[in-house]
Amino acid sequence: MTEQTKSDRMTNQLASGQRALADGAEDVSLAGGRIRRKRRPRKLFRIGEVVEYSDVSRQTIHNYTTMGLIEICDWTRGGHRLYDEQVFERLDRIEELKAQKRSLGFIRDFFSSLREVSSGSPGEASRAGVTG
Repeated sequence: MTEQTKSDRMTNQLASGQRALADGAEDVSLAGGRIRRKRRPRKLFRIGEVVEYSDVSRQTIHNYTTMGLIEICDWTRGGHRLYDEQVFERLDRIEELKAQKRSLGFIRDFFSSLREVSSGSPGEASRAGVTG
C-alpha cells in the first residue's frame, strides 16, 4: 500500500472517529464518547454459496476438497464445510489449468509446489515445474 493510500485511510478513520488498534479491535467515537469493538470476522462461505457464485457443482467442490485442490477453512456447528474468499481464486485457477489440458493430478502437484515455495523449500517447487 502506498504512503498516500495509508495517509488517506488514516485521515478517513480519524474523520469518522474510528481508530484501528494493534489487537484487531477498533475505537469508535460516538456522541457519548468512545467505545471499543472487535473487528468483523472475515466472510466464510458454505458449499452452497460457493456453488452459486462459482458455477461449479457441489460434487466437484467435494471432489476438489478431497483431492486437496481447495481447502476447508472451518466447519459450522452443524458440520457444514466453510470456505474463505480464496476458494474462488483457486477455482478460477483450476479452470484455467484445465483449459490448458492439465490433469487434476498435475494441478494438485502445482498447488502443492506453490505451498512448498511459500513455506521455504524451493527445491521441491523447481522439480515440480514451477519457476519463480
